[in-house]
Parts: sequence; C-alpha cells; structure tokens
Amino acid sequence: MNNDKQAADGNQSENAHEEMIPEGKVETIVDAPADTGLSELEAALAEAMADLEKHKDALLRQQAEVQNSRTRAAREIDKARKFALDGFMKELLPVHDTFARGLEAENATAETLREGSELTLKMFSKALEKFGLESVNPEGEVFNPDFHEAVGMVPMEGYESGSVIEVIQKGYKLNDRLVRAAMVIVAQ
Repeated sequence: MNNDKQAADGNQSENAHEEMIPEGKVETIVDAPADTGLSELEAALAEAMADLEKHKDALLRQQAEVQNSRTRAAREIDKARKFALDGFMKELLPVHDTFARGLEAENATAETLREGSELTLKMFSKALEKFGLESVNPEGEVFNPDFHEAVGMVPMEGYESGSVIEVIQKGYKLNDRLVRAAMVIVAQ
C-alpha cells in the first residue's frame, strides 16, 4: 500500500505542477527567453559585423592614403634629385662663359690674362659661397684633426708646437660640414 500511496502522491504533485502552469503556456514561457536572447544576440552580431565592415573600410582607406603619400614623397625626392643642381649650375654658367671669353681673346697679354683669371676666380668663389661653401684656411691656428690633415711636422722657431705654419691646400666646409680637410704643415 505504501507504494500505491507514493504513486498517488507522485501523480498529485505532477498534477499540482500542471495546474499551476496553464496548458499551452508552457511552451511560451520556456521558449520566450531563448527567442529573446537569440534575437538580441543576432542583433548584436549584426551590429558588430556592421562595425567590423566600417572599420575594415576605414583601414583600407588609411592604407591607400599611406601608399599614396609614399608614392608622392618618392616622386618629390626624385624631382629634388633631378633638379637639385639647377640653381648651382645657373651660378656656374657665368664663370664658364668668362673662361671661354678669356680663351677667345687673341691679343691678351700675360697681365690681362692674370686679371681675367683673378676676376673669374672671385666670381667662382662667390658662386660657391652662395651655396654655403666656405674655405678652411687655418694658417697660424692650432692643429685640429677634425678639420686639418697634417702632411708634415717641422721644427719652427716662433711658432707654438702643434700650430699650423703652412697651408698646402685649403680645406672646405659645406653648410658647416667638412667636405675636404685642409692639408697643412704643423710646427713641432
């Protein structure tokens, strides 16, 4: 009988649960949260996919812009290389013309050729200075291995040891950067 009573009690508790939830409503209650959650997830996924596409598009545009900038910069560098010497050549052409006229002079004396050469040298020096070239003429200065190249050392009275006593060949700096060291003789 105990088994019958337990079976009856089990049936009653099942019936009690069924009575609390109206028939036909079970599916709605159980399925509703799943459908709502799924719909929300699908909406969030769609939004995330749209954001992803937007960011992909922005990234592609930025990559294209960077590539275009690189191409433009390369083109500008190429132009700068091609035309960098344009102004310099324009300054040197008058010097060239002066040399040519000097060679064409038929009745030139040694004195006029010397005067012409001096004027041409001044013209040439001014053209070089205009572009930032300056000479390094260190006679009487203390020897500096950053700007001078010692080709000899000579004992010399009246000069301090390590000072430049003679410049064999001038040095040159272009915009404060050494192009050629001055070749000098230094006192011992």
